[in-house]
Amino acid sequence: MNKNDLKAAWLNFIQKEISDPEQTRAEILTSWARCKSNGVDPWKKLPDIILSEEELGSLTASKSRLIKLCAPYLETLYSIVRGSGFVIALTDENGVILTVNGDENIKSQIKAGEFREGAQWSEASIGTNAIGTALVTGAPIQVYSYEHYCRCAQVSTGSCAPIRDESNKIIGAVTLVGYDFNVHSHTLGMAVAASEAIRNSLILRNAQREVKLADSYKSTIMDCIEKAVLAVDPRGTVTLVNNNAKTLLRWQRDIPCIGKPLQDLLPGSNVELYTVLRERKQYTDKEITIVTAFGDERFSVTTRIISSNDTDFEGLVLVLDPIKRVRRIAHRMTGVVASMTFDDLAGKNPRYLETVAMAKSAGRSDYNVLLLGESGTGKDVFAQAIHNHSARVGGPFVAINCSAIPRELIASELFGYVEGAFTGARRGGSPGKFEFADGGTIFLDEIGDMPFDLQGHLLRVIEDHKVLRIGSHEPISVDVRIIAATNRDLLDDIRNKRFRQDLFYRLNVISIHMLPFRERMDDLEEMVHIIYRKLTSGLGLPERAIPESFLKALEDYPFPGNIRELQNIIERSIVMSSDGALSLEHLPRDVLFNRKLAPLSRDIGASASDGGDRDYVYSLLIKNKGNVSKSAQEMGIARTTLYRKMDRYGFTKSIDKR
Repeated sequence: MNKNDLKAAWLNFIQKEISDPEQTRAEILTSWARCKSNGVDPWKKLPDIILSEEELGSLTASKSRLIKLCAPYLETLYSIVRGSGFVIALTDENGVILTVNGDENIKSQIKAGEFREGAQWSEASIGTNAIGTALVTGAPIQVYSYEHYCRCAQVSTGSCAPIRDESNKIIGAVTLVGYDFNVHSHTLGMAVAASEAIRNSLILRNAQREVKLADSYKSTIMDCIEKAVLAVDPRGTVTLVNNNAKTLLRWQRDIPCIGKPLQDLLPGSNVELYTVLRERKQYTDKEITIVTAFGDERFSVTTRIISSNDTDFEGLVLVLDPIKRVRRIAHRMTGVVASMTFDDLAGKNPRYLETVAMAKSAGRSDYNVLLLGESGTGKDVFAQAIHNHSARVGGPFVAINCSAIPRELIASELFGYVEGAFTGARRGGSPGKFEFADGGTIFLDEIGDMPFDLQGHLLRVIEDHKVLRIGSHEPISVDVRIIAATNRDLLDDIRNKRFRQDLFYRLNVISIHMLPFRERMDDLEEMVHIIYRKLTSGLGLPERAIPESFLKALEDYPFPGNIRELQNIIERSIVMSSDGALSLEHLPRDVLFNRKLAPLSRDIGASASDGGDRDYVYSLLIKNKGNVSKSAQEMGIARTTLYRKMDRYGFTKSIDKR
């Protein structure tokens, strides 16, 4: 490459716009044309763009990862060219010099031409040069002497190779720059080798980062799983374990588990667990007992086989979930929880408040409770409140009505069964209500109706804290508090051999007698308002004033169905009403005719003035099934007079049969 011929070709292009392809490479001529089109001054002495110290500091901070990654490769390259008159520069993707390595005397000489950190050596800033042209074309290039477009750079030779990242995007460039008499084709090869080494390092680091990130994702996801997850190889050696496995299996967090035989970590008689490992089968939610350092616990285990193909067995993944947690989630999802608390109980009757106080005391203990009283007195509400007032509030609350389940099914409902225990038994068996209630409370309503032969089984559960599923010989430990309730006279049942005396004393640790509603009628008005407000709110109806006559009618009623009957009466009245208002005319006949009716008054004016006439007229019409003539005759007044009274009180002329 003749330097004088290059100079002549450059001058012809600059001065006469004559291209000489015989003396000038095509890529150089193309670059010159770009520079001319962009208005670059070929006689300039310095680059147009030089960053301030603040701008350079910000740029190098943002490119710190690239600078740090390239540093060892540039140092190695400098060790090869040290003393040869070359400097090595690293630039960003825009041609701004980030670092310069080289002999100090050469660095100081080229610094006068602003070849230093912060100077932008792009084609737009300083014309055709190795850095700028390589970044434009995306290919390595060596630019020699008069191939530079600007006069100030023509004393040098530059060899530059772009640096590409793992996605092949240009992120910078490596350049070797020296005086033009030092030109050598191997110089460009060294720049290319350095850029390729840097790119390979980027690819490797990115792969390592992705592997590390994948491991981090795996570890984080594993630890987010509330179940115990572990994997073993064919020899039973632990190959993977999450922190929850260490917690649930009572392993110390700081003791390494990977690489240890599972049998060393769980040395107890874990027959069921090791049988699962030996079988090398896939199970879903199989219940087993695992013996840990703190005793035995029931787990649900799901297994999946690890294999490199369809036949090779490489290991087994086990997902273990404590049965207690499974039951707790099941209760939460199905709504089998205690929703009522003592705050939901209303009343001011002194005897009723004594009952509430006793129930609160029972809640603070963990003893079994027996609730005694008529149907409808709120035994189920008290049971929920006691549970929510106890230390078991976070555990399940399971209610079962012993009189509502067929005799032949109650044992399997309470105690569960194993697969094949009887015809129609579910595959895999089924836990009973006591297992579902583990860690919480079981409410046995109508306990007096439990079959006599099952009472002994219940007694054993209370005494041993273990249940035996039907068809099984392996007892399952349960931690359950029992609240029982009945409307029967259990002492009479004991005398007549219908209830076991020993079971009675086990259940009757704390007995609470529920007050019939007729004995706390001073709470009637408050209860009516509470129930009415709750019902109208649920139906989206406005709450209206409750007539005194409506309350008076209820005060005279004995409420054989207790609170439950009161709620039914109010519900019926709301349904019968067009606007949700409570009215005497919507009360059931049983309520009206169980009232203490005022004595018959033939003085219409007097009857009306004391407020009793309207009720009296209505009750007679109901009694006579709407027969106006008969009702007028009983009242001793004319039919026309009765019709006037019916119009005045808003009654229709024909009242339906009730």
